[in-house]
Amino acid sequence: MEPPQHLYDTSAAHWVRREPQCVSDYTGRPAVLALCEPVAGRRVLDLGCGEGYCARQLCRRGAREVLGLDLSTGMPQEAEAQEQHEHLGIRYLHGDATDLSRFASQTFDLVLAMCLFNYLDLAAMTTCMGEVARVLRLGGRFVFAVPHPALPFLHPIAPPLYFAVRPGGYFSARDGHFPGQTWRRDGTPLEVQLRHKTLEDYFQALQVAGFGSLPVVRELHVTPEILAIDPAFFGPVLDVPLHLALALTR
Repeated sequence: MEPPQHLYDTSAAHWVRREPQCVSDYTGRPAVLALCEPVAGRRVLDLGCGEGYCARQLCRRGAREVLGLDLSTGMPQEAEAQEQHEHLGIRYLHGDATDLSRFASQTFDLVLAMCLFNYLDLAAMTTCMGEVARVLRLGGRFVFAVPHPALPFLHPIAPPLYFAVRPGGYFSARDGHFPGQTWRRDGTPLEVQLRHKTLEDYFQALQVAGFGSLPVVRELHVTPEILAIDPAFFGPVLDVPLHLALALTR
């Protein structure tokens, strides 16, 4: 399986959108952005920013400054192209989320990692979380979301979203690297990947990183309102846990 940065270098243009298109644009990102509030006046770091979809949303919600960081080269290039069109003042950087040494300690009010940790193994994720704890100001918030750990075992290899965790079970597949696909509503499939982790893995990594308080936890899924938008598209994953979102205060 190709490295995630190469995957996104070759597919970056297909991820660009100015309105919701992918499954998680409906079922994940709105709830995650709500967990980021209050955003107005905050300095924000968007880890694994991709083509800037969430960064743009955070800027429109009144963030004082938004920085996006991504290991891919193609995705930030697409984000920069959008920035040239919209002039929101977002800066996009190429870099590794496990090494935030370019940023001083206690620099950000909010760090977001939307669907980043499903590309990192457990050790790299723990390192990244430790870096996040360092760059967050006291009282700052860390919000992240990942594919729900149960999703690969509850939904078959079929649209509109799947991860092929085969062979393996919930525990035996831990830290395994698996392919998947998500679909846009226009029918375009997009390649994604998963480093499977259990719920225990996420909570232990947060503890090791220095986050001592209990997080806000959301299990995100297709709601009746989302289903009504496109029953044929969202129906196959109705009543399936799609994303796990957590918000923590430093």
